[in-house]
Amino acid sequence: MPDSVDPSSATERAYGRLRRMIVTGEIAPAQRLKVETLKQLLDTGATPIREALSLLTSDQLVERVDQRGFRSAPATKARFIEILTLRCTLESLALTRAIASGTAEWDERLVLALHRTTRAPRTLFEESEVHHKAFHMTLLDACGMPMLLRLCGQLYDLNIRYRYLAGTAVDYGRRDIAREHGDVVAAVLDRDAPLAAERLVSHYQRTGQYLADKLA
Repeated sequence: MPDSVDPSSATERAYGRLRRMIVTGEIAPAQRLKVETLKQLLDTGATPIREALSLLTSDQLVERVDQRGFRSAPATKARFIEILTLRCTLESLALTRAIASGTAEWDERLVLALHRTTRAPRTLFEESEVHHKAFHMTLLDACGMPMLLRLCGQLYDLNIRYRYLAGTAVDYGRRDIAREHGDVVAAVLDRDAPLAAERLVSHYQRTGQYLADKLA
């Protein structure tokens, strides 16, 4: 949520609900978003709807189709590959900087975030995603670059949208996701930045291949 948006405002509520509906696939890719329809759906006024759609345009989750109209962003393999490529590049940078400046307090938060995502019930997909995102963002939050962190958070959400579209099942075959997360953290705690970045990118690329196959 952008810092400039009042958490108690009608715009924030409309933004939050629309964002969730788009990310989870309740609003289909490339679906036309008509203000009048959304007013009834969200039980709010036209102005909060338009402001929320403008914010979601900045998030790359909504597109303007003409001077007045909006649609949810399309979901294509090419877009997914671009998102994956950017995640690998930007998060490698953020993780390397975080390791260089990380403190013992950061180490403790990271270990706790790992524990929480490992213990989160995989059958509750949305609940597990809360802990999963918290873990991945904690990996990066010591980098000291707020703009980079915001971009990484945005890319995470764009990527998660494809996970929902591919199906809510979190079956990655024989992969041990918890071990992959743990291996990244082990390299971080050893302050081995190249190895940590390599393991993180490998984790994303393996998931990316799985999702690309599912989407195909």
